Amino acid sequence: MNPRPPLPPFTDETARQKIQAAEDAWNTRDPERVALAYTEDTEWRNRAEFLHGRPQVVDFLRRKWNRELDYRLKKELWAFTGNRISVRFEYEYHDDSGQWYRAYGNENWEFDDLGYMKRRFASINDLPIKENERKFRWERKA
Repeated sequence: MNPRPPLPPFTDETARQKIQAAEDAWNTRDPERVALAYTEDTEWRNRAEFLHGRPQVVDFLRRKWNRELDYRLKKELWAFTGNRISVRFEYEYHDDSGQWYRAYGNENWEFDDLGYMKRRFASINDLPIKENERKFRWERKA
């Protein structure tokens, strides 16, 4: 596998670059593209779900974005050291009934030497909101 910069050990600048790259990728809602940032044997905890390996990540993300419609995410640096980064995030989505939600959470990330994420542990809570309470609005690109 080719290196995926920025590489650990992280600095404030490179940790922020890694976070922005993750935010940009997740906002594409393209499971295959997102999964390329993770090691082949990546380990995840997302809420109460435990995933192992890229194929499970792709399946998970497909299910997620089939249910969480018009998903829009913002991440920010919380802390970093060596090959680890912690972020806080918010994202918004609606379900197929039109109910909007804002999800809040924290993620802990661990990277390998080539810059791929080998561990991702996420704790997330959802808050129902009204459409007029949304923070993250964007237009779809053609």
